[in-house]
Amino acid sequence: MGEGNLTARQAEMKKYIEEYFTEHGYAPSYREIMKKVGIPSLSVVRYNLERLQREGILDRDPRVARGIRPHTAQLRSIRVWGYIAAGEPMPVPGVTEPLFGADEALAISRDLLPRDRDLFALIVRGDSMIDAMVHDGDYVILKPQQQARNGEMVAVWLKDRDETTLKYFFYEDGRVRLQPANPQMNPIFVDNLEQVEIRGRVVMVVRQLEKRGGVKH
Repeated sequence: MGEGNLTARQAEMKKYIEEYFTEHGYAPSYREIMKKVGIPSLSVVRYNLERLQREGILDRDPRVARGIRPHTAQLRSIRVWGYIAAGEPMPVPGVTEPLFGADEALAISRDLLPRDRDLFALIVRGDSMIDAMVHDGDYVILKPQQQARNGEMVAVWLKDRDETTLKYFFYEDGRVRLQPANPQMNPIFVDNLEQVEIRGRVVMVVRQLEKRGGVKH
């Protein structure tokens, strides 16, 4: 087929995917493509992506969330571990060990990520960080670390509650303040520092425009 023989719809899809990838460092979802290009169904999106892939115009990994990329793009696969609460703390097994299978991953441009080897992703639950542009259903990509500077957004395990939460970290007056980015929610204060364990610092947010119960394209 070649680029000169693309249908108008395929040319528009190609242009949108390339522009989106350049701006965000990852691909649009199938639903975003469907809405932007005016395609009637996800099956039609998949069909045209398969055609573009066969012609070597796009690369596509259907096992990876947002696993579409321009043919020349260099991507890195980031493992999705599970969920993190951006609201009231809640039990989340995904912060201590992977909740999903090994094939649950995000494909992100290497140019936008730090070089750390052990980056991982969590799916946000709740709206306590909305003023930081982190919404319910978004992915956060984290660098594993056990210390944080004031003002950094971190995943925290509250040991005495066996709960996790995503908040801004502050150490002040001998105690920890976990600050939401939502004026309608109160900070969490922890006096016993031994009960606070930082599991990772947020280095990137991947927007998910549609809420869902799991990882979707």
